[in-house]
Amino acid sequence: MMHHLHKRFSDPQVKELFEKYLLGQIEHVYVEQILGVKRRQFFILLKRFKHDPGSFSILPPPKSLSRKISPLIESNILNELTIEKDMIINVDIPIKSYNYSYIRDILQNQYQQKVSLPTIIDRAKKNGFYLKRPKRTIHDREVLTNYAGELIQHDSSHHLFAPAAREKWYLITSLDDYSRFILYASLVHKETAWTHIVALEKLFLKYGTPFSYYVDSHSIFRYVKGRDTAHRHYNTLTDDVDPQWKKVLEDCSVRITYALSPQAKGKIERPYGWLQDHLVRTCVRQNVNEITPAKKILEQEIQRYNYHQVHSTTKEVPYFRLKNALKEGKSLFRQFAIKPPFLSTKDIFCLRLERIASAYRKISLHNLELRVNKVNPHDILDLRIHPLRNDLCEIRFWRENELIDIQKIKKIDLKGVHF
Repeated sequence: MMHHLHKRFSDPQVKELFEKYLLGQIEHVYVEQILGVKRRQFFILLKRFKHDPGSFSILPPPKSLSRKISPLIESNILNELTIEKDMIINVDIPIKSYNYSYIRDILQNQYQQKVSLPTIIDRAKKNGFYLKRPKRTIHDREVLTNYAGELIQHDSSHHLFAPAAREKWYLITSLDDYSRFILYASLVHKETAWTHIVALEKLFLKYGTPFSYYVDSHSIFRYVKGRDTAHRHYNTLTDDVDPQWKKVLEDCSVRITYALSPQAKGKIERPYGWLQDHLVRTCVRQNVNEITPAKKILEQEIQRYNYHQVHSTTKEVPYFRLKNALKEGKSLFRQFAIKPPFLSTKDIFCLRLERIASAYRKISLHNLELRVNKVNPHDILDLRIHPLRNDLCEIRFWRENELIDIQKIKKIDLKGVHF
């Protein structure tokens, strides 16, 4: 082989053979046999010798340390790296490192320029766009479950996802631990119990009722005495006062597991890192300043993550892993069913209040008095409040497992109830 020639001959020995060939003293077939090369390789070497006999060498030419690319590609790489650097410098943006893979995808999808990852990293190092990765704590990234629907990791994060909007939004997400498929994701201006109940409703009605949820100890998910002063009573203990979100899961017979430490919670937050990272970088590059276009970007990233991205832990695309689990019966999702005596999903996915009817057959909701049909004085009523698409909400009045009245009122009149 030609690239092993320098191990068997010296430069002067090969030069002597070429000189004899050029003088007609030896035919090329004998030179080829002596050197152990084919005819094409012989003439390649001869051409190099004739071009510059003085500096001719059979040593293989050194590989270029930096791949040659066009000035336009070079400029686009540096422009994208500059955008990354500006995000890193901005303390309000949740970006702390360069994402060279993201830049590679931008160049290919937006500019139709195919550039290798090592080339981008090489330009980053040469132009001051490189940060050493901090040492990460070793952690267990194994899948903790054996079935789809066995554990839903539910979380929210509050960040400046679109700096041009100049306001932070909440990203609410639900992820199946087994398949790593993101079942729900939404951006909202304000985080309330209702925004998390909406996440439950959309997930249950689309995929079915899962076995359990894994969340942190946020007051929306769990009451803790001494912390949640708005609900504090003299004799109440942790979990004695159930938040609205937890009551929905109880009506659906879904278990809840709480992360007892930030370290434990960190394990479930890592799968969202990829999603948040791409969402921020895309919003910055598209100069997004409102939540509606940001939601469209989120949908696109969810589509790519769920249906095209091979997950680093499972080594599978989440969609196909979930699909195979359902096909093989490895699922703990149950078909959603309304728990008796309730009649509608509005009775399940709702905010709940308890009131006692007055002697005048009325109840009071934050200075709003409502007369209730079929109620008796001093009846204990279970109010199930479900927002409608417009500015109204529907209140369903239950007494001893019986629906006795339905009323629609304006949301603005329900002061203290946050949707």
